[in-house]
Amino acid sequence: MADPQYYDIAIVGGGIAGSALALALSGQGLALTVVEAGSPPPATLPDAVGLEHFDPRVVALNPQSRALLQQWGAWQGIEDYRSCAYRHMTVWDAEGTGAIDFDSADIGAGALGYIVENRALLRSLAGRLDSCNDVQLRPSERLRNCMPQANNNFLLELASGARLQAPLVVAADGALSRVRDLFGFATREWDYGHHAIVATVQVESSHNATAWQRFLPSGPLAFLPLPGGEQGHFCSIVWSLQSSRVEEVMALSDSEFCAALGAAFEHRLGGISGCSRRHAFPLRQRHATHYVQPGVALVADAAHTIHPLAGQGINLGLQDVSVLAEEVLRARQRGLQPGSLPVLHRYQRRRKGENLAMMAAMEGFKRLFEQPALPLRWLRNAGMRGVNQARPLKRQLMRHAMGMVD
Repeated sequence: MADPQYYDIAIVGGGIAGSALALALSGQGLALTVVEAGSPPPATLPDAVGLEHFDPRVVALNPQSRALLQQWGAWQGIEDYRSCAYRHMTVWDAEGTGAIDFDSADIGAGALGYIVENRALLRSLAGRLDSCNDVQLRPSERLRNCMPQANNNFLLELASGARLQAPLVVAADGALSRVRDLFGFATREWDYGHHAIVATVQVESSHNATAWQRFLPSGPLAFLPLPGGEQGHFCSIVWSLQSSRVEEVMALSDSEFCAALGAAFEHRLGGISGCSRRHAFPLRQRHATHYVQPGVALVADAAHTIHPLAGQGINLGLQDVSVLAEEVLRARQRGLQPGSLPVLHRYQRRRKGENLAMMAAMEGFKRLFEQPALPLRWLRNAGMRGVNQARPLKRQLMRHAMGMVD
């Protein structure tokens, strides 16, 4: 049997996080490989603008994430294709009069964030990786096993029979991480009892570069702006519902669904004239007790998954990638082994607290807005009105959500 091929770092998972990490580490004298079970993203994306021409899955990138993608050379591809900057955000409670409005002009920013189709982000990352001579891409390759060796390396066995060796393995393989399971990382997790329905909808009125979110007793409903203009007004929706209701809502005809969705949204953008194919997926909170072991690190969804109500999952994941890359390259400059536990612990210390704080905040919001008791409804509505009027506090909340550090 041939000797395994050696790499300095093996990244398992070639989605957003894994591809971004490879870009962040490229050009530094490291031999890198990315093992991805799925197929590569399509080489070309549709130019047409219509209900069936958008990816139903989108991400909300904050300005900090955009800056990272610019640094790694991946933002230009997105900009050349399409995205939608949003400058305003409106959040309101279905069970009262509480509401908060955020505007990027209040802090002198050009945008609060950017709605980007998943496939556009993946295509741009893949396009950049294609020109990286130090990154060996292995699409449609499933990890079968990963075992520590006596020489402080790990042996990765792929389903194709290929064998790889690396002293550092990074799990970027998502919420159901194979690497995390193989190495026995403990997790704390629970089911939210909700599913998220995602789709593209066409609305009567312009979204005015605004992200909208209504908190209903059944769960939050978000309308996220998409490009369109003269070709129509389009939004991507994320409708969180109790799992017991999802089958019923998914079974509605398109016209019935649009009517129900419009009522849930209070027709803020007029009538809803059409929707794309709908997709539903369960929501589950998950957090690894530890992100690292000697020679192994978890990033993004492999380390933590979060409720999508604030769209922060992708931003937390890209920050994981940025910090891990910083620590690995700093260790290399100092002559340290990037996979050594002290190096990886520095990554964990820098990321775990922020991730836990965001997860706790999202869990608190979710639970608060599910409470039907009248005193709690009154308090949360009064709180929302108070925050909306407290301009310094509101500016601080915006800066934090946008990743702007004073």
